[in-house]
Amino acid sequence: MCDTLVIIRPDRVWFAKNSDRDPNEAQCLYWQPAQDHSAGSRLQCTYLEIPQVEVTHAVVLSRPFWMWGAEMGANEHGVCIGNEAVFTRQPLARIGLTGMDLVRLGLERSKTAKAALENIIQLLEVHGQGGGCGLENRAFSYHNSFLIADPSEAYVLETAGKFWAQERVIGVRSISNGLTIPGFAEKYSDTLRSRIAQCRVRQARTSQLGNDVSQTSQLMSLLRDHGSEGLRYSIIHGALSGPCAHAGGLIAATQTTASWVADLSASYFQHWATATSTPCLSLFKPVQVEEPVELGPWPNERYDANSYWWRHEQHFRAMCYASAEYGRAREALEQRWLTEKPASKTAFAEAEAWITQHVVSTPDQRPWYVRRYWSRRNKKAGLPGSPATTVSIKY
Repeated sequence: MCDTLVIIRPDRVWFAKNSDRDPNEAQCLYWQPAQDHSAGSRLQCTYLEIPQVEVTHAVVLSRPFWMWGAEMGANEHGVCIGNEAVFTRQPLARIGLTGMDLVRLGLERSKTAKAALENIIQLLEVHGQGGGCGLENRAFSYHNSFLIADPSEAYVLETAGKFWAQERVIGVRSISNGLTIPGFAEKYSDTLRSRIAQCRVRQARTSQLGNDVSQTSQLMSLLRDHGSEGLRYSIIHGALSGPCAHAGGLIAATQTTASWVADLSASYFQHWATATSTPCLSLFKPVQVEEPVELGPWPNERYDANSYWWRHEQHFRAMCYASAEYGRAREALEQRWLTEKPASKTAFAEAEAWITQHVVSTPDQRPWYVRRYWSRRNKKAGLPGSPATTVSIKY
């Protein structure tokens, strides 16, 4: 499950997304330079091979480790795209382009949000969407919605199989794990699965908070939100009442594994990514398309001390409670970066030192089913020891 938000202001466009996936599904930043391709060349996506285009643009992507595609990302022209799983009454195809493939293809092939919208629609109509999208359950499949933004405008694209609807964004617009465009949503929504995903609750929450955003730091805080009542677990779906998701439900279990904020204007594109899970504990670091950062070997579902994502994951799963002092200190560091705009490499190194110093382990007081859920995932990942894994935060 995920949440994506865009805010259109007279002088800028803000984009933000949390990627919610299986807890051990490491997600890493991936840089790809602009490239020329020979005529007739082919491209292997996650499941499907398709014709390659002559020119692809430089991108930085947030990719689940095993997929060709990406949950979110940006290109050299200031286009940002994020996708959401949506549950519809249309049949699911055994194979096709995944929603994550379509995100990456839209970014690599488009100079504007409108061009990305048109490219994704064309790819959808020609190749279709399909294939397993889960790490723990590769049979888990869904259709997709997209928020597509550039420095001047943004679009919502919602799909059900090869059917689609689009909407140009005015003001604040968020999407979650359900169809929202009038007429299209009523015709194609699977209301039961959408309800389990808590999509209406989270979309209402992000829309409400988005109306008050007037600076980038507030967008980071929005992605850390746990809902109007703070972090609360349900035996059905874990903690899914706000955009910062925490796994532990018996039917739906999803964790925020990466987060992204973009500040887009005619004169600059500034991106901020956690490159780690759990935004309520993470730091948003400055990221640029043209400035790759070495984050260690490409991760997988097993703990690796050389992986930036997994080193932070070990810290975060040991942290039961983040004090108000922790939150204030983290936000002070981010505010300094917002003002000074350090090189990405410098900020990533400083963030790791800061996390190592400030994260402390505390007792796990979550419900029994949540403790059992995380004990099993920690063992499966081969995490050293048996750290406490609760996160209970409300600033």
